[in-house]
Amino acid sequence: MRTRGAIIRQAPGTYEIADLELDEPRRGELTVKMVAAGLCHSDDHIATGDHAVGSYPICGGHEGAGVVVQVGPETSGWSEGDHVVFSFLAACGRCRWCAKGLQNLCDRGAAIMTGSRPDDPASFRLSLDGAPVAQTCGLSTFSEYTTVSVDSAVKVDKDLPLDKLCLLGCGVGTGWGAAVNSAAVYPGQTVIVQGVGGIGINAVQGAAHAGAARIIAVDPVPFKRESALRFGATHAVADMAEATEIARSFTDGQGADAAIVTVGVTTGEHIAQAFAAIRKAGTCVVTGLGAMTDVGIPISPMELVLYQKRLQGSLFGASAPTADIPWMIELYTSGKLKLDELVTATYKLDDIAQGFTDMHEGRNLRGIVVF
Repeated sequence: MRTRGAIIRQAPGTYEIADLELDEPRRGELTVKMVAAGLCHSDDHIATGDHAVGSYPICGGHEGAGVVVQVGPETSGWSEGDHVVFSFLAACGRCRWCAKGLQNLCDRGAAIMTGSRPDDPASFRLSLDGAPVAQTCGLSTFSEYTTVSVDSAVKVDKDLPLDKLCLLGCGVGTGWGAAVNSAAVYPGQTVIVQGVGGIGINAVQGAAHAGAARIIAVDPVPFKRESALRFGATHAVADMAEATEIARSFTDGQGADAAIVTVGVTTGEHIAQAFAAIRKAGTCVVTGLGAMTDVGIPISPMELVLYQKRLQGSLFGASAPTADIPWMIELYTSGKLKLDELVTATYKLDDIAQGFTDMHEGRNLRGIVVF
């Protein structure tokens, strides 16, 4: 079928709308009519070239939700009309990592940015004028229709708002899980969240849900600091130096129990600041991304060893999407997780460039494309 999607022809570049051809679903695949897609900084990293991809052009988008319009042959358990939320990381359910409950580390992740079908590197679901178009994370949610693996889809109730649930496929799970899973925040703790955009604001929510007594949000943008206070932060400041002093004032000079780095373009210096802000045996969680070519974190090995600090990477908030997306839906429907309030602005597909401009200028917690 024909579809319209936002593509990047080369990096650095900008998203432009193109008329694309979309494959019908094969066995184990679904064709989905998109309802909404989130604008995540990771999609911008593709445009800037910070993240290398397998091939260009590539159709962007990895956070989204929609309605199944066609089911591949011999694909049981799915029907036309099913509502789905995508997980930007597929979970096969069979590899070593899925078997251990670490679905975010599924072996399918090795093919996340190749752009082709994971089991057939020569096969692409999208094309432009007969030439292959890569799919971001095997999804390409910046397309009116998309064909995906069932391993990337989580079925949800039809009476729930897909334009809010779409955020569960990346931003909410990544931030929430960074606090709840990776930092293992528990009641009474002091937590710093460095960067309160689309990921960090959910780290604030997660830390609050876990019972942290003090949550110090750090962001240079006043709007984001004000928003953080509405999502559970107890303090909101513009820089890490002030956040560190506040944490020490509550911990007899020791520092925060955990610091979570969710800066949109993360550098080694950001990580070093967060590492310096935590106490002995504290945890520094890093979920923000920067350029793939950047290496080096200026921290002291002596401090790492003698203070027994922990530096923890966090992919998708260490989530298991087939379990955690339904769980977060329960939290949302019971009023314990804010989703509606995360959506700062909505855009049409043709206005996607404006959405990324607004993200760069700090106007949004999360902008979404509504189809």
